[in-house]
Amino acid sequence: MSSSPRFDRGHTDDLMAFLMAGPSPYHAVAAAAARLEKAGFRQVEETAAWDASAGGKYVLRGGAIIAWYVPEGAAAHTPFRIVGAHTDSPNLRVKPRPDRGTQGWRQIAVEVYGGTLLNTWLDRDLGLAGRLSLRDGSHRLVNVDRPLLRVPQLAAHLDPTANPEGVKLDRQKHMQPLWGVGEVEEGDLIRFVAGEADVDPADVTGWDLMAHAVEAPTYLGRDRELVAGPRMDNLLSVHAATAALAAVAGTHGDALPYIPVMAAFDHEESGSQSDTGADGPLLGTVMERSVFARGGGYEDRARAFAGTVCLSSDTGHAVHPNYAERHDPTHHPVVNGGPILKVNVNMRYATDGGGQAVFAAACEKAGVPWQSFVSNNSMPCGTTIGPITAARHGIRTVDIGVAILSMHSARELCGADDPHLLANALAAFLAG
Repeated sequence: MSSSPRFDRGHTDDLMAFLMAGPSPYHAVAAAAARLEKAGFRQVEETAAWDASAGGKYVLRGGAIIAWYVPEGAAAHTPFRIVGAHTDSPNLRVKPRPDRGTQGWRQIAVEVYGGTLLNTWLDRDLGLAGRLSLRDGSHRLVNVDRPLLRVPQLAAHLDPTANPEGVKLDRQKHMQPLWGVGEVEEGDLIRFVAGEADVDPADVTGWDLMAHAVEAPTYLGRDRELVAGPRMDNLLSVHAATAALAAVAGTHGDALPYIPVMAAFDHEESGSQSDTGADGPLLGTVMERSVFARGGGYEDRARAFAGTVCLSSDTGHAVHPNYAERHDPTHHPVVNGGPILKVNVNMRYATDGGGQAVFAAACEKAGVPWQSFVSNNSMPCGTTIGPITAARHGIRTVDIGVAILSMHSARELCGADDPHLLANALAAFLAG
């Protein structure tokens, strides 16, 4: 007999809907903004003057969103509690001249974005999503969420070494998806996508388009204790942070001792160096403007930043049952074991002992179990927005997340309870 889930799966159900709603960073921030609007937050424009009013606010810039809640009567030097995440995932992105083909096949020219596992994009039904930039300076979201593209794998008969030696893929030659047969026509893809977005192709002057797997997320396992789906790295954290911020604003409101913030950046998978990445000025500018809007000066800004803590929430590695030797022998995070604290003494993660204490206190307050992750000394360690955030803004930062398998695959795997556990821990942290 199957056991019943330990937790209400409503949060995880909503996460799966969020994953489907976010095939690109632009769609992900739109989905997060819609949830915040429902919770009473309002958008503020970067080009407008900001006031000292209390309540929930957010800024959108491309594939990034910064949202915060100002309690009534908050002093100019009130510190911030930040949850940081990122909206982008490794994938295949359309080049400026996308129409190509050979041997009677019509193909799309793509560039590999981030450290994706190339083989996971083979023989998979792919859609196309992103944004179109129009002649008048506006943008239009577009999502062709149906089978449109496919990267076909070479047949086993023509690649006899594929099984004994593994598939070897050239990023330029082997990853160009096909989308039909016939003669290649210049401008054909953009004419098609413009039609899907209901805009005149002549008005399209730029685009940021990317492939995505169209298969829906699903529960998996005998007891449905696992979730398989796309873009968990790192929309799982974006969703949890959005839910936590909305819950804290609605429950605690003006009693909050800190200003809770959710910061979801773009371009983490390519180094964070952009105007919407964590290595850009966006977060610092938003916090400074909030301080100044409440009548503060440089001294208030310095006091606020000195008392600020950020949880950098990103996915981490669950112990892999087929490759346990690749993990540190004393640190084996498991799925459904609660969020993980990520530690690296060479500062690939920003966690130190004081940060660990902050995270442990939040988990204890929320009644959430937690685990530790450290890389095997002989394996390379990834990194996050954590060290970037700590160094750029001079604020204490702690790296955490949810343990998953198949990281950077077109379809990843997590425990069905962990997203809810993470959101509860984040809410406890934001509430102070």
